[in-house]
Amino acid sequence: MQNVGSVVIGAGQAGLSTSFHLARLGVEHVVLDANPTPGGAWQHRWDSLTMRDVHGVAALPGSAPPTTSSQRANLAVPRYFADYETEHRLPVLRPVPVDRVRDLGDGSLAVEAVAADGRAWRTPTLVNATGTWTHPFVPSYPGTATFAGRQLHTHDYPGPASFAGERVVVVGGGTSAIQLLAEIAPVAADTLWVTRREPRWVTDELTPQRGRAAVALVEERVRQGRPPASVVSVTGLRLRAQEQAAARLGAYERRPMFNRVTPGGVLLPDGTRWPADTILWATGFRPALRHLAALGLRTREGGIELDGTTAVADPRVQLVGYGPSASTIGANRAGRAAALAVRDLLRADRGGDPQGRR
Repeated sequence: MQNVGSVVIGAGQAGLSTSFHLARLGVEHVVLDANPTPGGAWQHRWDSLTMRDVHGVAALPGSAPPTTSSQRANLAVPRYFADYETEHRLPVLRPVPVDRVRDLGDGSLAVEAVAADGRAWRTPTLVNATGTWTHPFVPSYPGTATFAGRQLHTHDYPGPASFAGERVVVVGGGTSAIQLLAEIAPVAADTLWVTRREPRWVTDELTPQRGRAAVALVEERVRQGRPPASVVSVTGLRLRAQEQAAARLGAYERRPMFNRVTPGGVLLPDGTRWPADTILWATGFRPALRHLAALGLRTREGGIELDGTTAVADPRVQLVGYGPSASTIGANRAGRAAALAVRDLLRADRGGDPQGRR
C-alpha cells in the first residue's frame, strides 16, 4: 500500500482543478481516474452535442477553455483536459477505478482499486471528484418492465438519427430534455414530453447575481445534509435559437407524468393511451459515491452534510463536483477550497509539513 499525502478520485473539471491547487500548495498527491483517457464525463457525451449546446466550460486555473462553437464537445473538452494535464504535469493515473475507501483506524484512509491490479493507497486526506455520469437515474413506474419498445437514458443517447420515424416519449424537466427534444422532434414521427412538475420558463438571461442566488440555495441544502438539487431547478428553463424548430413543432407542450407504462406506450392521467416506440429518460444523474459507503458520510436525509467542501461526518474527506460545485465554474472554486482544506489538515496532523512528513 503506497503512502501519499492526499488522493483525488476523478480527473474531470473538479479533480483537475483540485490537483492544480494541491500542486501549487506543495501537497504530495495522486489523481486516480477510472477512464482510460483524459476528458472525464465529457468524452462519453453524444456526438451531436457541440460546444454551442453546452452551458459553457469554465477555464481551468491558469488556462483558456475551448471557444470554437461548432466543435464536438466530446472531442474539444477532452483535448483541453489532456493538454492541461500535460502542461501542469498533474499526477494522474489511469485507468484506476476506485472500488472502496475504508478507515484504517489509525487516522488514515485506504483507497482500494481492486480491478487495477489490486492497487491501494494509504492517505490522511481524500478529495472525491467522481461527479455523476456513472450513476444515471431512472425512476420506477408501474409497467416499465412490460414495455415492448426501446428504453434509453440520456447516458446512452445515440443521436437523433436513431429516432427517425418513431414515436418518442421524453421524460424529464431539465436542460437535457430540452436539448434532446430539439434534436429528436424534427426527425421523429411524434414526440411527447412529460414531467412531474410544470416547467418554469424564463425569457431573460441568467445574470451572475441570479446564478449566485441559485447556487446559494443548493449550498443550503448541502449544509443541511439533504440531497443536492440541480441549479437549473432553481434558475428555470429557457429556449435558445437552436431549439426554436422543435418549439414550432409543439415539442415543448408539456404533459403531466404518465400513470403507468404499457407494452405499447404510456397511459396518461386523463386516460389517454399514447403509443410509443421509445421512452427516453432524461431524468438526470445521482452523485457517484458508492465507493465511500463504508465511511458512513450520509445523513438520515440521504445527502452528505458539508462545511464548504469538507464532509462534516469525516473532515478527512473533501467533496468537489457535488451539489453547488457540480458546474464547471463551481468545480473550479471548490477545487481551490478543497486543496486549502487538505493543506490545513495535513499541517495540523503532521507537524506543519503539507507533504505529510514529520
